Order: sequence, then C-alpha cells, then structure tokens
Amino acid sequence: MKRLRIDPRTLPAQMILSFVALVLLTATAAGLPAIWLIRNQLDRQAWAQVEQGRRAAQALYAAKQSEMTSLATLTAQRPTLRDLLVHGDQASMKAYLDALQASSGLDLVLICDPEQQAVAQAGEMTTGSICTASAPTGLHIVSTDTTPQAWLLAAQPIESETSGFRGTVIVGIELDDEFTAQMRTQTGLEHTLLLDDQSLASSLKVTPLSRATAGSQATDGKARTVFALDGHPYYGSRFSLSVPNLATPLQSTSQDRNVEAEVALAVADIVATRRSLAWTLAGSIVIVVALGSVVGTLLARRISQPLARLTQAATTLSQGNLDSSLAVEARVREVAVVAQTLESARIDLRRTLTELRQEKAWTDVLLESIVEGIVTLDHHNRITFFSPGAERISGWSQDEVLTRSCDEVFRPLETDEPFSQIIPPPNRKHKIVVELANERQATLAITGAELTPPIFGGARVVLVFRDVSEEEAVHRLMGHFLANVAHEFRTPLSALAASVELLLDQAPDLSPAELQELLNSLHLGILGLQTLVDNLLESASIEAGRFRVNARPANLGKIIAEAIRVMQPLLDKHGQRLMIELPTETLTVRADWRRTVQVLVNLLSNASKYGPVDSEIMVSATLSEDYVQVNVADRGPGIPPEYRKDVFRRFVYPTTNNDKAQYGAGLGLSVVKAIIEAQGGQVGVQNRPEGGSVFWFTLLVESEA
Repeated sequence: MKRLRIDPRTLPAQMILSFVALVLLTATAAGLPAIWLIRNQLDRQAWAQVEQGRRAAQALYAAKQSEMTSLATLTAQRPTLRDLLVHGDQASMKAYLDALQASSGLDLVLICDPEQQAVAQAGEMTTGSICTASAPTGLHIVSTDTTPQAWLLAAQPIESETSGFRGTVIVGIELDDEFTAQMRTQTGLEHTLLLDDQSLASSLKVTPLSRATAGSQATDGKARTVFALDGHPYYGSRFSLSVPNLATPLQSTSQDRNVEAEVALAVADIVATRRSLAWTLAGSIVIVVALGSVVGTLLARRISQPLARLTQAATTLSQGNLDSSLAVEARVREVAVVAQTLESARIDLRRTLTELRQEKAWTDVLLESIVEGIVTLDHHNRITFFSPGAERISGWSQDEVLTRSCDEVFRPLETDEPFSQIIPPPNRKHKIVVELANERQATLAITGAELTPPIFGGARVVLVFRDVSEEEAVHRLMGHFLANVAHEFRTPLSALAASVELLLDQAPDLSPAELQELLNSLHLGILGLQTLVDNLLESASIEAGRFRVNARPANLGKIIAEAIRVMQPLLDKHGQRLMIELPTETLTVRADWRRTVQVLVNLLSNASKYGPVDSEIMVSATLSEDYVQVNVADRGPGIPPEYRKDVFRRFVYPTTNNDKAQYGAGLGLSVVKAIIEAQGGQVGVQNRPEGGSVFWFTLLVESEA
C-alpha cells in the first residue's frame, strides 16, 4: 500500500496541527486547576473524617469511664458481696468475683478492705498500690517487666447498713489491643494509645521501627499527625487522656507522663486517587489530542471515508462473515459500483456455501446410513477417515483410531503379515480374519480402491469392508447340514435298494420270516425318509414365514399311541423297550394332530438314536391346572450344560460321547420347538440323575364347554 504523505503547508495538515495545539491548551488549562481543587477537597474530607473520629473517640472514652463508674456502683451495692465481705469468706468471694467478672465483661474486679489492703481479686492485673491510691478512678499506667499497661478503673465504697464502711470495690478494663480494635469498630478509624510517644496498644500492627512520622502540626490545640506504616500513609489526630479535655476527665496515676490517644485514617486510597487524577489528566490529554487528530484527519480525508468503510467491509467478508451486508453509502460513483459488486459477490458466495453445507450434511447422512465400513489410509498406512459403519463393525470410535496405523487397529489372525501387507489391490476383494476391539474376532470382506484427490497431491487407499462372520458361519453350517442330509438319505436308500434287489432276485426262494424281515427293513427305511422329508418341509416353511398350525381339541392318548405305532418297528429293531405312564383320565388337549405326532416321532427318534441297544425309553404325561407336560426320557449320554440353551436351534450338533451324535440333519428339535410354541406351549430339556436326558413339552388343556 502506498504511504500517504502530508505536506505541512496544506490546509489539512494545518487543521490537524491546530486541533492538537488547541486540545493541549484546553486540557492543560482545565485539568490542572481541577486536579488541585479535587486534591484539596479530598484532603479536607479526610481531615474532617479524622476530626469526627477524634470527637467520637473522646465521647467513647467518657462513656466508657461512666460505664466503669456505673458498674462499680452496681457491684458495691450487691448484698451477696457485702455478706461475703462481712463473713471474710475468701474462697467464696474469689469464686463470686470470678463469676461477676465473666458476666460483666470486666478485666478486673478488686476488693479493698478499710485498711486499703487487697482482700480478693478477679483478673490478671498486677494491682500494686491501687488500693492505696488517692484517686483510683480514672486512667492508670501499670509498669510491668515488658511493656507498661493502661487500665481504665472506677472505685466505689462498700457500705454495710449495720456496720458502716466495709471497704472499696475497684473495677476496670485493660486498654489493650482488643480494646483499640473495639474502638476502631465503633469509630471507623484505627486507634492507638501512646505513652510518651511509645505505643501501649494499637489496632495497627505497629512497632517503633515500622512507623515513620512524616510530620505533625497543631490546629486549635489539636495535634494532627501524618505518618506511614509499612509504606502505607495515614492521617491522624491525637488527644491527651491525662488532662481535663473530656466530658468526664480521666485521671492518671502518672501525671508526669504524657498519655495520648490517636485516631488514624488510612489515606492510601486518597494518594492513589491523586495519582489516578494525574494519570487521568495525562491520559485525557492524550485521548483528546488523539480525537482531535482523528477529527482533523477525517475532515482532511473526507473523500477517503467511503473507501475506508469499503475496506472494512471487505475485511469482514475475507474473515468469513457472509451474513453482514456490505451497505456502503458513497457519493463517488466508482466507489458505489465497487460496493455493489462486492455485495453481489457476497450473496453468491453465501448461496454457494449454503449449498455446500447441505451437500455435506447429505453426505454425512449417507455415510451414517451405509452399513459397510469405509476407511481411508495415507501413504504411511495411517487412518485418516473412519466412517460410522466402520465404528459399528470394528467397535473402535473414530477418535480412537485417527492417525493410528491400520496394523494396530486390524490385526490378522491367520497370518503373521501385518494388515497393510495383505490389503487387496484396487477392484479386488479379500476375506480376512482379524481381531477387533475387545479382542473380538471377525471375518471381513474387504475391497480396496485408490483415491487421488487433487488437493492432496498423493494417492490415498480407500477400504470398504463388511462383517461376513455370520455368513461364513452359515456357509460352514450349510456344508455340514448338506453332508449330514446326504448321509441321512444315502443310508436308508442304500438299505432300500439292497432289500428291493434281494426281493427281485430271490423272492420265490425266501421263507416267510425272511420276507417279513425284508419288508420291515423297507418300512423302516421309508419311515426314516418320511421323517427327514417332513422335517425339511417344516423347516423350509418356518424359514419362509408360512408355518401355521391348526390346533383343535384332540385326545393326547391317541396322539401318543399313533406316534408309538409309527416308531415301534424302529424300537423293535434296536431291542429298545417303551414304557408309558399316563393319567387314568382322558386328556383332551388343544393341538394340531399331525404335527404333534411329528413332535413325538422326532423325540422318540432321537431317544432311540442316542440311547443304547436294549435300553428303556419312557413316555409320561403329568396334568397341571392349565396344561399337560409330556416327557420323553432316554438312557443316552445326556446333554452337556453348555449346549442346553442351543439344542433347539437349527444345525446344532451337541458334543456327546455317542458317535451317533454326528449324524442327522440338525432340524428335528428346531421343528419340535416351532410346532409346540405355535400351539402356545413350551419345550425344554434336562438330564436324568441316573443318566440320560428328558425332553419335555407342554400342551394347553382344552377346557370343557
């Protein structure tokens, strides 16, 4: 920017210099007298406050002396005190005086006998010759080993109605630091007692070395002092306590020594005010000079005022404030055109910024709704972006992983290579088993891409991944399921084919017993295939959401009998015995006949499959108020406790000691659960104490009409 040069011979320069000179003369002419007047006024007010405090202190001393006299009179008139003095009971009198001192707030209560000897005393004063003093009432100075003490005393004779004068009571208070603190509270000024210019007691923390007297003067017989204490200035006024200048003059036992009281006002604020006035005047002169210079400059540069406003508006715009209008009034046409152009640019920029913010908000909502996780890495494989989907899948929050290496966040489990070395190339997908937050394992399907934004100047890696752990588990289960189903189909089909082939080749030569055995084998094979097909169809119906039951009143005994009829050949083949325990009364339940028979067939088939040869299978029913519980108990290996909660799920093969547990489609018990719960019942399993399992289900009892 080109520097503006002012020619002192021009009118604007002369106006500026004239304004500055005028302001200096005006401020000096008006400010200095004002400061002098205000300073004198502050001093007068301060000394007036000191004088008022002095008069108040004198009145308080007189009132305190009067109070001592009244207390001495009241004490001397106490009958108890007279009785104790008459009887000469020293111990009781001491206790009485202690109680009297504590209740009246006195520092001393002294009893003198007619011979002017101390009889009893309450207080710590060294009484000395107080009893023998000619005028014990008044101010007394008591010498001690350290610092003299000042006491305010009052004496009153004790007279007995029968025997006349019995002695004197003397009461008093010590004029110590506590007393001066009370005086400060009552007068509002600091209070000090002085003996020959030495401090006896003071509300100030004062020592002879800490106090420096700046000067003193006498006005109307009143001593004024100006002193400093630890660097803090004070105005003070003294008055004598040993001359008759009070309403009730105080008397001193040391008339040859000068005892004075001093009230003092801290004037640090006044001194600070004086200093502040001086600085204020100087600052005011500077400010007014500056304002005068500004006014002169504005007058000289009136034509540049619109440009200055326009510059300010442009600065506001450059700082990102797009809401303030660039309204600049200018009488110069060129300046007005520039202002209108900037205003149009501001409006367009604000509209564009609003659209960008809306787009960003939409992008954030879109990223939030995407199920897959999105991660970007820089050229050091550090994470620079972590989408909400990535947070949900990994369990890590964005704040925890940003700027961290991807090798720390994603730890492969099936290889020793770091994660950054097995990232798929662009447009390729890999499945990687990794360990995530809280040591959780997951299989991630990861797709890689390369992003090169112009503003970054280097390629960035973008990873899109989703958790396919459940899909992988389903694939494994489906493979196991298909293998088992194939086995379940192949075994009976092979037996059926062998039996049919034998019948075709040797039917005329077979005996009736041999024919019956072949027919039973064919029947069992067909029964097994029929059960497997029924379970497959029911499972598919359940998965498709088309599963329905048609529950009607049915005879539970007939249902059990039908299931036994179907399963009896299989039980006979394995030499297994079936025990039935049913209530004597007819049990009418609400059930789907065909599907309930299928439930029992599945449970009996499992009991036969897992139970040993030549064992016992028991079917029983117990009646409750609203339902019937049917139990199928076997002598198999039982269900481990950790598998009981999952035994009724599809494709679950509990680990047992029976090799037969590895076979089957894994659908029978899930079909049992679906059928029973659709009829309003429940299913469960428990181990028998003597070995084996008990599978049970409940059916609602059909109420009588």
